[in-house]
Order: sequence, then C-alpha cells, then structure tokens
Amino acid sequence: MNFVALKMLTGDRAKFLGLVFAIAFSSFLMAHQSSIFCGLMIRTTSQIKDITDADIWVMDPETQYIDEVKALTDNDLYRVRGVSGVEWAVKLFKGVPRAKADDGKFRNVILLGVDDASLVGAPRRMLLGSLADLRQPDSVVIDRAGFYFFFPNQPLSIGQHLEMNDHRITIVGICEASAPFGTFPVMFTRYSQAVNFVGRERNSMSFVLVKPAAGLTTEEVCLRITQATGLKALESTDFAWKTVLYYIRNTGIPVNFGITVMIALIVGTVVAGQTFYIFTIENLKQFGALKAIGVTNLRITGMILLQAFVVGFIGYSLGIGMCSLFFDLTRDIVHLRGFVLLWQIAGGTAVAVFFIVVLASLMSIRRVLTLEPAVVFRG
Repeated sequence: MNFVALKMLTGDRAKFLGLVFAIAFSSFLMAHQSSIFCGLMIRTTSQIKDITDADIWVMDPETQYIDEVKALTDNDLYRVRGVSGVEWAVKLFKGVPRAKADDGKFRNVILLGVDDASLVGAPRRMLLGSLADLRQPDSVVIDRAGFYFFFPNQPLSIGQHLEMNDHRITIVGICEASAPFGTFPVMFTRYSQAVNFVGRERNSMSFVLVKPAAGLTTEEVCLRITQATGLKALESTDFAWKTVLYYIRNTGIPVNFGITVMIALIVGTVVAGQTFYIFTIENLKQFGALKAIGVTNLRITGMILLQAFVVGFIGYSLGIGMCSLFFDLTRDIVHLRGFVLLWQIAGGTAVAVFFIVVLASLMSIRRVLTLEPAVVFRG
C-alpha cells in the first residue's frame, strides 16, 4: 500500500512539485530569517565574546547593555581590586570616535582601550603584526573589515596611518574580530592612548575586567563585588544575554523578523493544505476503490500521512539546503560574516515543517474517512 500511496502522490507531477515548492519556500524563509535574526543578536555581544581574558565585567549599576556606558572612576578600580576573591582587575575603555584616512574617507570606529601593562582585552586572533607593537606610541590594531573599509582593494598590510582627534595613528596589526552590530571598524589600543585619541574627560574608564581567584566561582565573586562596591558585576555570559535582551525588548528587530517567519509558516500551511486537499479530492475514486476492496480507514490514514511526510521531507531538505548554500556563499563577504545556519534553527524549522504537513493532511484525512466506497461505482 505504501507503494500505491507514493505512485498516487507522484502521478500528478505539477501538484507534487507545487507541494514540494511550498514546503521548500517556507523552510528556506523560516530558517533564513531566523538565522539572520540570531546572527544580529549575536553581533550585539561581539566585544564581550572577543575579550576572553576576563570572566567578570564590572560597570555602573544602571548599565543596561554594552553600548550604553557611564564612566567609572579610578577609585572604583581600586575598590574592586580590594574585594576578597579578585585575582586581578584592570581598566577597559570603550568609545566610538571618528577616524579619517589620508584620502579623506572617515567613519566612526569602535575603539577599545586595553590595560597598558598586561594588554588584557587585546585581540587574540592576529592576522598580521604583534600585540607587543601596541606599546609603540600612537599605535592601534584594526580588524580586517575595518582595514578593507579604509584601504579598499589593498592587500592586508601594516604601517598605514589614520587620523583620530588630531592624532596621527599607525596601524601596527590586523586582527580578526567578531562582526559588531553596527558594522563599524573595530580598533584596539592601550588605555592611556585611547583616552588621548578620544579626548580626556574627568572620568574615562568604561568597564573593569576581573579575573576571580582560584577556587572561587564567578557568581560568588560577582556577588562580593556588588556588595562591597555597589557596582554591577556580571559574568561575561550574563552580560552578553543582558545585551541581547535589551535589543529584543527595545527595538523592532524581533517583531519584524517574527512577522516574516509567521508569514512563511502561514503561507506554507495554506498553500500546502489547499494543494494537498485538491490532490486528495481528485483521487477520491482511487481511495474509494481501496475502501471497497477492504482497506481500513487506519491504513488509508497511514497512506495519506506517508504522502505528507514524503513531501515534507523533500521540501524541508531542499529549503534547508538552499539556506545552507546561501550562508556558505556569503561567508567571505566582510559585512555578512558571522551569519550561519545554527543547528537549533534547522531543528526548529523541521518541527515547523512537521506541523505544516500534519495540518495540511488533516483536512484530506477527514474527507477520505467520510468517503463512501460506493463512490467508485458512480459515473
């Protein structure tokens, strides 16, 4: 009977391909838009992910996410260092100054000022140059995307110059940094140089990076810092999630992507359901003949579900394949880097497709179960 069900399914090639296309389109759109949304949310935490030396970020108590910075005082740093359980604590500066190339091209950049002595917070994926070169005067390390913006059509190289707040800075290294949310170039320099590049203010320290002492958990040290200083201390992962949740709550990004995903789900269900129902109606005589020779309703239900699952499997495979191909073809495009098809998205799309094919087959099953076998003998 399974062979008969498959022959019935593929007998009308146009309707069969229409069903497959509807599922494939829905699968592609749901997986693609969900992956883009997750990629954008991951981008909001790029600087947190790239700083792997410290486990704890200390900030002003009212800080909501990484791009909303209220400067701390040097006294805050000393108070954090005095908390029991803190192995070390160092400064971190984060600002968005404007850099200009010799040809006049300018753009805001994400400037991270790392600890002068230890260089904690400096990039670890260097493509050219050495972190030790940051100790040179007016030196910076720029990410690969930023280099290509200021120096398009040039091979990666060091020694170029940029201007920042009347300072002539030298690129001494090129790194691979995670793509930021705003696609700004990312630069690293020493803390003392960063505050000069941006312009000195009374307080310039954005965050304090902390490493817990051996034998203590990060949660315990965070609690101690908060209780002793009144500052907010968060584990890196918690700070990343806090940043993501800020964008989810305060921007229209999740609503816009959610609407697209829902449209894909509704269109897939409606088109697949309608096409599958029409396909079943056109084969009522065949189903009536099967019932007339004694095939049970349970067996016929199994045949319809088999047809639905075959269509769903083929359509899902094509849709996920197209989505994977898209991200594979765009992974080397600088501004699209970091967008990938997550396995969680692929699994969630499979569940959605299962929902579509089951819902699409329910109307057909009901129509066949109420069918009288005598229909086969009518003209």
